[in-house]
Amino acid sequence: MQLEEMQKLVIDSLEDLKAVNIIVLDVSDKTSVTDRMIIASGTSSRHVKGLAENVIADAKKAGCPALGSEGEVDAEWVLVDLGDVLVHVMKPETRELYDLEELWTFVSRED
Repeated sequence: MQLEEMQKLVIDSLEDLKAVNIIVLDVSDKTSVTDRMIIASGTSSRHVKGLAENVIADAKKAGCPALGSEGEVDAEWVLVDLGDVLVHVMKPETRELYDLEELWTFVSRED
């Protein structure tokens, strides 16, 4: 599956279960680990877990099973690894604390 198709699949899957504040970060020029990070919030631990499970199920149905996932037990922050796309589903307070958007969009400047 092409990168853009995988990105759309993930966004559609998150939107299906009413994820909040979905953003896509292109990190291809910042890391060799992945090309895109998709970050979304759930309204509760149960919602976070359900969102992540939905992404995993939809990716599997599309023939691209997740390479791994973690964080489902506490479901404060669940990471789903789809190779070229990493999905972070977080409770709002966890998302605010770690502020991945700022971390991955920071551009260092030379003096």
